[in-house]
Amino acid sequence: MNTYDAIVVGSGISGGWAAKELTEKGLKTLLLERGRQVEHIKDYTGTEKDPWQLDHHNNITREQRKNSPIQSKCYAFDEVSGKFFVNDLENPYNQVKPFDWIRGYHVGGRSLMWGRQSYRWSDLDFEANAKDGFGVDWPIRYKDLAPWYGYAERFAGISGSKEGLSQLPDGDFLPPMEMSCIEQFTKEGIEKKFPGRKMIIGRTANHTKQVGDRGPCQFRNKCHQGCPFGGYFSSNSATIPAAQKTGNLTLRPHSIVLEVIYDKDTKRAKGVRIMDAETMKTEEFFAKIIFLNASTLGTTHILLNSVSDAFPNGLGNSSGQVGHNLMDHHYGVGAYGDYDGFQDKYTYGRRANGIYIPRFRNLDGGSSAGYLRGFGYQGGGQRGRRWGGEGLGVEFKENQLEPGNWSMGMGSWGEHLPYFENKATLNKEKKDKWGLPTLDIDCEFKENEMKMRKDMMNSAAEMLEAAGIKDVKTYDSMPAPGFCIHEMGTARMGKDPKTSVLNKWNQMHDVKNVFITDGSCMASSACQNPSLTYMALTARAADYAVSELKKNNL
Repeated sequence: MNTYDAIVVGSGISGGWAAKELTEKGLKTLLLERGRQVEHIKDYTGTEKDPWQLDHHNNITREQRKNSPIQSKCYAFDEVSGKFFVNDLENPYNQVKPFDWIRGYHVGGRSLMWGRQSYRWSDLDFEANAKDGFGVDWPIRYKDLAPWYGYAERFAGISGSKEGLSQLPDGDFLPPMEMSCIEQFTKEGIEKKFPGRKMIIGRTANHTKQVGDRGPCQFRNKCHQGCPFGGYFSSNSATIPAAQKTGNLTLRPHSIVLEVIYDKDTKRAKGVRIMDAETMKTEEFFAKIIFLNASTLGTTHILLNSVSDAFPNGLGNSSGQVGHNLMDHHYGVGAYGDYDGFQDKYTYGRRANGIYIPRFRNLDGGSSAGYLRGFGYQGGGQRGRRWGGEGLGVEFKENQLEPGNWSMGMGSWGEHLPYFENKATLNKEKKDKWGLPTLDIDCEFKENEMKMRKDMMNSAAEMLEAAGIKDVKTYDSMPAPGFCIHEMGTARMGKDPKTSVLNKWNQMHDVKNVFITDGSCMASSACQNPSLTYMALTARAADYAVSELKKNNL
């Protein structure tokens, strides 16, 4: 059977949510994933072992670096988790300017390796484009998404503390994790010295108590290797099982979507054409609704490759905006230092979370800081080993077992403005192993981001020193766009079909039965991690799509 009520392309965070919502509302749904099957628990091989039980003590191998020179730079890539990242040699793209595209092609996508930090956006974010004129005005505001944030948080299982901050709205949280003594000390120092700033525990999709049959988190901090305890939210542990439970889901891995098939008579999409990644054979599937959730750049590729008489420049691209306005957060900048107190204290377990300092610049939406928008911090404190010391042999080894001083660090995540010239386009001359065009990615951080970075670095040092941290050092590693793995914006939402691709329901202006709820839909980037917003937008869009389908409007 090749006909369904709905087709979802991509099984990562937003695709899993689309599959869950559509199947639970009674639609027979086909979930297409270009990569291999990964079964929850069964395929998390290696994560049960300690480093010394692994062949390479969990270090990245030469073979892994050779096959995945871009992926292996990611913090979450190691000997065990490397299997969840693509082989760069088999999945080429073209860096017009430096851009690190971090990917996972398998069932669950990057929901298996994501950083799990989960924050609501506020009207400071949704109103930013309208206030300062960069990008197009969002067609929604916080009130439109607030109930869906709560819906997503309750199912996903987000732990955190309520703080009453307008720029970082509270959610429906599981109990918060605890700060360490050095973090609590730093928090008190910062908040005393800077009354307008707060340091809070991170809001994370790690479960501090059981959520259904998932969790709680075991504080192993091996999340990116897959969690056999279901201690954090992923498509594999949460949304896909929920969809399968309905009996309405058909999951098809190894299915590379080549294009969306457009019917010019009905002015609707009628289905998708796929290539089987193993047999290289093509096949067509048909449905009344299509959700594109292939990730920002994956969805861009599909749209640009879906050409027809009606859309010679790509499906739904009458605005000329598909592929443009590519954004990522800029990070890799901050400060760190030491503290010689709390010598009688140590931490227990490996908390898979850190601290968060919400945005405190330009909270009026202006540019009094000397640039537009703002940034937040993530970080944490730890007590390391006392390297070096006196002695030889046994005496020397025993010295290494003694803990050293506490250290405290914070790194910043900054907003990237939506510039039209930051874009991804198809390169039909350079093909991949399946004969498909590759992507040319032309994206950079500009003057506004560079001005912000100086503040991000200096403010980190200023806060640590004010809190009593010693020997504070700053850093700015200036990673390329893409490396933050928050790419978004290439099929943006907006009010005007002439300047945007999607309406307020994540529905294509030009093709009413196609919905896009992955990162490509974003009209701006804010500075908070975006995945929770994708979840909320997806649930909201699915609810609207099914409602419209029942009214015969699609």
